[in-house]
Amino acid sequence: MAKVTDLVKRLLVGRALRSGQLHEQLLPKRIALPVFASDALSSVAYAPQEILIILSLAGVSFYTFSTWVAVAVVVVMLTVVASYRQNVHAYPSGGGDYEVATTNLGKNAGLTVASALMVDYVLTVAVSVANGVDYVGATIPFVGQHKPVVAIAIVVLLTVVNLRGIRESGAAFAIPTYAFMISVLFLIAWGGFRLLALGEEIRAPSAHFSIAPEQTNLTAFAAAFLVLRAFSSGCAALTGVEAISNGVPAFRKPKSKNAATTLLMMGLVAITMFGGIIALGLASGVKVAEPSVVAEDLLRPDGTPVGPGYYQQPIISQVADAVFGGGSLPFVFISAVTALILFLAANTAFNGFPVLGSILAQDRYLPRQLHTRGDRLAFSNGIIILALAACLLLWGFDADVSRLLNLYIVGVFVSFTLSQTGMVIHWTRHLKTETDPKARHQMHRSRVINFFGGVMTGLVLIVVLLTKFLVGAWIVVIAMPILFLMMKGIRRHYDNVAAELELTEDYEPAMLPARNHAIVLVSKIHKPTMRALAYARATRPSTLEAITVGVEGEEARKLQEEWERRGIPVQLKMLDSPYREITQPIIDYVKTLRRRSPRDVVTVFIPEYVVGHWWEHLLHNQSALRLKARLLFKPGVMVTSVPWQLHSSDRLLGRPEPFAPGAVRRPWQQTVKDDGQISSR
Repeated sequence: MAKVTDLVKRLLVGRALRSGQLHEQLLPKRIALPVFASDALSSVAYAPQEILIILSLAGVSFYTFSTWVAVAVVVVMLTVVASYRQNVHAYPSGGGDYEVATTNLGKNAGLTVASALMVDYVLTVAVSVANGVDYVGATIPFVGQHKPVVAIAIVVLLTVVNLRGIRESGAAFAIPTYAFMISVLFLIAWGGFRLLALGEEIRAPSAHFSIAPEQTNLTAFAAAFLVLRAFSSGCAALTGVEAISNGVPAFRKPKSKNAATTLLMMGLVAITMFGGIIALGLASGVKVAEPSVVAEDLLRPDGTPVGPGYYQQPIISQVADAVFGGGSLPFVFISAVTALILFLAANTAFNGFPVLGSILAQDRYLPRQLHTRGDRLAFSNGIIILALAACLLLWGFDADVSRLLNLYIVGVFVSFTLSQTGMVIHWTRHLKTETDPKARHQMHRSRVINFFGGVMTGLVLIVVLLTKFLVGAWIVVIAMPILFLMMKGIRRHYDNVAAELELTEDYEPAMLPARNHAIVLVSKIHKPTMRALAYARATRPSTLEAITVGVEGEEARKLQEEWERRGIPVQLKMLDSPYREITQPIIDYVKTLRRRSPRDVVTVFIPEYVVGHWWEHLLHNQSALRLKARLLFKPGVMVTSVPWQLHSSDRLLGRPEPFAPGAVRRPWQQTVKDDGQISSR
């Protein structure tokens, strides 16, 4: 069984890498861009459409506001990209927003950012995969009918790829990401050329439709609120920008410079794609409505609804149809790579969440297992936890993008705002001690950029909370404090444990127990029992006795007779058990010894035999395991297992021990072979 599981693991994950090979996993900029930017780039597939969908609630006339909304989103994105370039230079250790907030605003602010980012990373996986399933489901009915199952299967596939290591996952995802970037940029360039240079008209499939407004005669306040809601939905294009600041350690040297360059490249490409798609969408007359009401609100030229049989193509598909023609090779290619990039967008979270979890675990806010690297030098435990959380979310929300999107971007703008505020404090603190005029000028410029970024992202956060709270964002508002309190509780536990284990001044290392009272448990007289007795005698205890529990009177009497007949030089004591219980009489006897001599140590030797097949464990009771579990909670009691290996365990001799993902690795050690040579491992 062990061989089978190890073989499956090696096929899926690959052979284990040495710790010294960590430098081989570092990423050049050409691979880092698709690894960390796929989330931000993929938002082009839905952020422009979300702006038009929200504005369509007031009718096509409100599409005139979409240009200004898009400009506002672009301004915010430029500000955030410029701000985070300052972050990666000032804090290259990979802590990102969490480190910035903790250092400059305090631990509570840092934990607030961490909880916000963890929620956002989980939602990134869920939203991206659900959106990709929607694209595929439009052409493959089976996928559309089983969205949650297919979405979970995609998450599992992404998990396996990421468990193989960041470099391998980056190489696997680079080609689709670059294909998406090149195809969309070519779409924008060719569409712009046809419009501006050739003067041709391009028409989207929905250009001849109109939209029945759900809200008419809006007051100025209601209209402004609707535009702000469209703006908050369009700000989904900013998600993933913070991933690079969290992933600086994954870059090749010089890390900060390469990360800042990659961030700039990502920002310029994302802004070009976002602006180009929404411009071509408006120029080609794209009409989109809420998916839940599209059948009634989207009207044909004669004023009749399109009906439930109408499939509303995503905005990129409609623009590609207008520019290249529906069914053409470029149209099919763009539709395919768009669906693929939405799946791969989740990879940004698979790189960000485990690194953040590792840093939090190192700071004792999360379980320490999250800080351990797995076989492929990735933070395997963090990857698995992220996948499980995303799968639960997809299952709970039925992989519905509209419902999941309302939970989105709240967390990321919390981290944006606190991070930029922390950076302003960072530059202010350094300006107090810096005397070089050139350095001071650069710090003043960086502080202005971060201040503007903090104001902008803070305003966006307020807008997002106001416009999305009642439609689902309240779930995130509740989830973040729960995570915050959980991490505080974990840190309190670790602090309490450290305080208990710390060597204080009143601790006397030379203080020894008064006596060592040793007990050997006996069920019958056989080889394991005799080995346990011999080992117990070799430890030279102050007092040694053998204990057996008399469940069956006849068997107990025969055991006593055989003990005396063999002349075993250790006293055998019989514990009565009228209710046929084995564990409790032993526990009671040990407690009696402890009460009688509190300064004594009681050592319990438990003979056990070791089997080699998993099914053999089912054929033997686990009384020794239950007894050890009970004795561990008794102060002043030591438990020693004395193993006896049966022949079936010989099959395991010489086999390397399998490692679970994220298991604690053994340190380097030397062993002496039979021929006297020393081997190292």
